[in-house]
Amino acid sequence: MAANMRGLTQFIADIRGARVRELEEKRINKEMANIRKKFKDGNLDGYQKKKYVAKIIFTYILGYKVDVGHMEAVNLISSSKYSEKQIGYLAVTLLMHENSDFLRLVVNSIRKDLDENNEVSNCLALHAIANVGSSEMAEALSEDVHRLLISPTSQTFVKKKAALTLLRLYRKHPTVIPAAEWALRLVSIMDDQDLGVVICVTSLIMALAQDHLDAYAVCYTKAVDRLHRLVIEGEYSATYAYYKVPSPWLQVKLLRLLQYYPPSEDATLRSVLHEVLQTTMNNSAEPSRNVQHNNAQHAVLFEAISLAIHLDASSPLVGTSAVLLARFISSKETNVRYLGLDTMAHLAARADSLEPLKKHQGTIILSLRDKDISVRRRALDLLYSMCDTDNSELIVGELLRYLKVADYALREEMVLKIAILTEKYANSYKWYVDTILQLISAAGDHVGDEVWYRVVQIVTNTEDLQEYAAKVVFEHLKSPSTHESLVKVGGYILGEYGHLIANDTGYSPLEQFQVLHSKSQFCVASTRSLLLSTYIKWVNVFPEIKPQLINIFERYRHVLDAELQQRACEFYSLASRPDDDEVLQNVCEEMPPFPPRVSALIGRLNRKLGDTEDKRTWIHGGKEMNLERHANSRKASLGPGSSTTGTAAVADTADAQDIMSSLAGLNLSGSGDQSDLSRADGSIVAPRVAVGPSVEKWFNKLTYNADGLLYEDVQIQIGIKSRYQGHLGQLAIYLGNKISVPLTSFTSTIHVNDSEALSATFAKIPPNTLVPRTQSQQLLHVECKKAFNSFPILTVSFLAGAHQSISIRLPISVTKFIEGVKLGQADFFERWKVIGGPPREAQAVFPIPLDGTGQLDLVRYRQVVSGNHLEILEDVDPNPSNLVAAGVLHTSVDGKVGCLLRLEPNREAKLCRLTVRSTSEDVAMEVLRLIEKLLRSDSS
Repeated sequence: MAANMRGLTQFIADIRGARVRELEEKRINKEMANIRKKFKDGNLDGYQKKKYVAKIIFTYILGYKVDVGHMEAVNLISSSKYSEKQIGYLAVTLLMHENSDFLRLVVNSIRKDLDENNEVSNCLALHAIANVGSSEMAEALSEDVHRLLISPTSQTFVKKKAALTLLRLYRKHPTVIPAAEWALRLVSIMDDQDLGVVICVTSLIMALAQDHLDAYAVCYTKAVDRLHRLVIEGEYSATYAYYKVPSPWLQVKLLRLLQYYPPSEDATLRSVLHEVLQTTMNNSAEPSRNVQHNNAQHAVLFEAISLAIHLDASSPLVGTSAVLLARFISSKETNVRYLGLDTMAHLAARADSLEPLKKHQGTIILSLRDKDISVRRRALDLLYSMCDTDNSELIVGELLRYLKVADYALREEMVLKIAILTEKYANSYKWYVDTILQLISAAGDHVGDEVWYRVVQIVTNTEDLQEYAAKVVFEHLKSPSTHESLVKVGGYILGEYGHLIANDTGYSPLEQFQVLHSKSQFCVASTRSLLLSTYIKWVNVFPEIKPQLINIFERYRHVLDAELQQRACEFYSLASRPDDDEVLQNVCEEMPPFPPRVSALIGRLNRKLGDTEDKRTWIHGGKEMNLERHANSRKASLGPGSSTTGTAAVADTADAQDIMSSLAGLNLSGSGDQSDLSRADGSIVAPRVAVGPSVEKWFNKLTYNADGLLYEDVQIQIGIKSRYQGHLGQLAIYLGNKISVPLTSFTSTIHVNDSEALSATFAKIPPNTLVPRTQSQQLLHVECKKAFNSFPILTVSFLAGAHQSISIRLPISVTKFIEGVKLGQADFFERWKVIGGPPREAQAVFPIPLDGTGQLDLVRYRQVVSGNHLEILEDVDPNPSNLVAAGVLHTSVDGKVGCLLRLEPNREAKLCRLTVRSTSEDVAMEVLRLIEKLLRSDSS
């Protein structure tokens, strides 16, 4: 750049040649004055503008303030020459902040460059948007960036930059991006042939999916399919093999993306994932001598282990993982030890049994003394997560010993974790009090108020503990140096329960007073205020030291602190009242037990740890805490008006309420109604199905036929062939591409309203490309668990120039799982009477048309009834026009359900009465609805 502009080259040379700062400033001031004059005079060509703006940029980079050249930079962006446009964009991104008024002038120029069929201009514009990323720019240009990303004519490197630009805009201004609206189109790009594009789009989808799980649910299948093609089938170019590891960055992102979703119920996906994870672990069983290969392999391996833990913490894969992790936490490499401890903490947070981890407890404790602080922090997290009632005393004792020499950066977090573990896994209250007081003595300034608040609550609520706590805290106060938090605990406990130990040797009222008062001179005003409250309680229970206490009140009546002075005056007045006055006794009554409440320590710890840009799918602290967190986050996400920050807002509110509820017995947290945070129905909304006369006709016909056409348009044809046996069924879905170009990014998904009643899964992951003029078959396995009343929906989406999505109902009804039963006349009517009338009887009367000859269309009636798998019984009803049928519904959960049917058409009235009786009222209603609809529609 400078080689083509001699003026710029000379300017840079002069600056570098300046021996002192004064000479440099003089040269810059001279140049800036010249540039201002040139800009003021005008009539500059593109080359001169470019040269002068380049000098301004260099001056800015040196650290000098620049107040000239902004308009010239804006003008350069509109230039048709690349070198001038490049300097213009560079100046805009460096000299202008996101709230600059000049940015409004460049929006149209940037949009023009985005729309150009020139990839270099596209990339310059994308760089500017990503670097500046103002809210106004995001609102104006996000649609253009999205269009560039999805355009089939865009170059691969333009698509990559467009995806990362959208990611940048979403992170800064999440509300500007219509994430849910773009979901299907963005996910389709995960099937792109170029792995670089896939990596960038996956990064974008990871950010979007965290806040819109349901909208991006289809990415789960895409991620599993891409992993299978990378790891099992080896489908990647040599360019993306990093030291023989296929695209490790993409593998890590896909494995992390899968952890955002609950484990899939689809047996095919689970099987493919298991194969991928097993292969990944086998590939990493033996370390390589090549460091780069090891790093890439370990990056993938640790994410694979995390996914295995997320899917099923009790699977054999996790058992294999535990063995590998045990080897990693003893590794000589710091990075490997760090990742091993972090992944083992994930295992501890999800595992049903901690026994495999306890075998390596000694190694983990030694890691607390690792030379690297990040490893020490991970060891602390792991010990916190793997603690239970069996090893709590050992782990807490070790943490207390380490606390005395721990880094200051770790101490506050350690104090919270020790306090939580001590309370949660205490075998006895005495051990709890001893440990917490040791903690307060050792940690000092790192002990937050929440810790001693909690001690007071537990002692107050546990009557058997009060005398022991008073003795122990008195002994701690005897030490020469006592931290103020311990003085607060001592003041409260001795004030409330000091009378319980007053008759024991060494714990007399005078000794309690001397020990506690000797610490007051080193305390702040708020602590001394608490001690004054202790003294007034002693006036009531220890009359022998009343003169000394009144003397202290007298002295404090003249201090400058208003709070202390007011307390002293009030307490002096109370203490000076006659002995037979009951006011003092009433005022100093013993504190009642605190209402049961959740500890605020966990909320404080979670707030301290915070959350990262890439949200964690688990937290430290064992399986119970993770289950509770999952339930709370799900409840928050289902609330009305939930947004990208909904979960965080609820968490902050909950933490604030924890703190407030842990103070006194007062309800300071407000009385707002929180009932609207949860919603009973958290199900995913079913996709909108395709409609039309032909679609409805094809569907109705398939409800009582085993095979036929389900959907057809100018591009695609879908046919069905089915068979059923008992509660199981199999559908062969034929997908035909009718056009001369391939249908790419082809995706097939099944939506079932009630997964507890009906399961539908593909036998294998559907192919992502449908070649021209050919037909592909996909097998769908279905199982009827209970009676159901809605059809599953098949959604196919594909790229054929533009992205298209079609949702159609599959003809899978409850009658498909009925098996016909042959009955005689006597048996039929006997069972008909046994079942009885409503509610196990469903009946409807509806009009029917006659055929062309004015007669009943009995042939069609028979087709409909027998097509719904009911056995038509001959010679049961004396009227030859009536139909009688019987069958048994097979379900895997509810077992067999009997079903009887009578169809009574009347030619004169042109009406038909349909009666269905079943041992299940739900089945009777559903069979009636299905057959009535078919008779009505077929007759139309």
